[in-house]
Amino acid sequence: MYEFFSEYGLFFAKTLTLAIIFVGSILLLIVAAAQGKRKSGEGEFEIEHLNEKLSETTKAVKEAVFDKDAFEQELKAEKKAEKARKKEAKNKKDEPESEEARKRVFVLDFDGDIRASDVDSLRETISAVLTIARPEIDEVVLKLESGGGMVHSYGFAASQLKRITNKNIDLTVCVDAVAASGGYMMACTANKILAAPFSIIGSIGVVAQIPNFNKLLKKHDIDYEVLTAGEYKRTMTVFGENTEEGRKKFVQDLEETHVLFKDFIHEQRPDLDLSKVANGDVWYGKQALELGLIDGLKTSDEYLLESCDDADVYEVSYEVKAGLVDRLGEMVSLSISKTADRFLTRARKTEIER
Repeated sequence: MYEFFSEYGLFFAKTLTLAIIFVGSILLLIVAAAQGKRKSGEGEFEIEHLNEKLSETTKAVKEAVFDKDAFEQELKAEKKAEKARKKEAKNKKDEPESEEARKRVFVLDFDGDIRASDVDSLRETISAVLTIARPEIDEVVLKLESGGGMVHSYGFAASQLKRITNKNIDLTVCVDAVAASGGYMMACTANKILAAPFSIIGSIGVVAQIPNFNKLLKKHDIDYEVLTAGEYKRTMTVFGENTEEGRKKFVQDLEETHVLFKDFIHEQRPDLDLSKVANGDVWYGKQALELGLIDGLKTSDEYLLESCDDADVYEVSYEVKAGLVDRLGEMVSLSISKTADRFLTRARKTEIER
């Protein structure tokens, strides 16, 4: 009798788990469909004054390190200096046609995947910054991390950055880890590229990888036909049989894309010797500096801290807030995960006890 109930309990647990996963999958599909209908412009801008953040951090460190009297004296000195600075700024503001306005630095962030998905947030942020940034005075700093991806996606992202330099606003790109292939395509639009010593730079090349299952289909007597109108409508296929002619055309397309890539790099950095760097290879920051791929070795943190000395530095981001659909999706996903783990744990426990 005990074995019967144990087996029944195990069977029931597995069945219920499968049912929950099935229902949850349907709900997730509904959530995904609803997310696909989301309109653009539903996000919010988040702006942080890095000077104030740095000031608060410095104050906290001093309070922890200095004794009470020294800390109070330091606070008084800082308040006096801040009062003098505000008075000076007010006097300059009151001066007619004053051209000595304090510089502003706008910090953007781009974390690129293969589809350059972050470009939607980037374009919104750039549009906002361009409404207030002053040509030949202000600066935009982009913290860029990307190993590259789709040509058209990264080409569009690079075009967004060109909007900044086209307005005569200095653009500095900081690379702390990697800016390769499409990532470097974006970086080279800047007036100045800074990179950490061991960041990965370069990969000015084009690659395409296509699996082919034609032999597997033939082994199981499965026919697959590709019907096209136009000689080069489909040169390579995943399931059909690829021809030597199709391969040659595909490689030709890759070579032409590579030429376009090199031409773009040359337009942005005309002094770069493409014969040395446009072979698809990558280099560490120090090597990239020697080759002319970048303009200096410096982390983004170091550069922004230095900028705070003589400019107001603002970190600007555009975030899409999670709506009801997003929260529902997260709840369903978390619930499915926890339920599945709980029942599978009970099932394993029952088997061990047996």
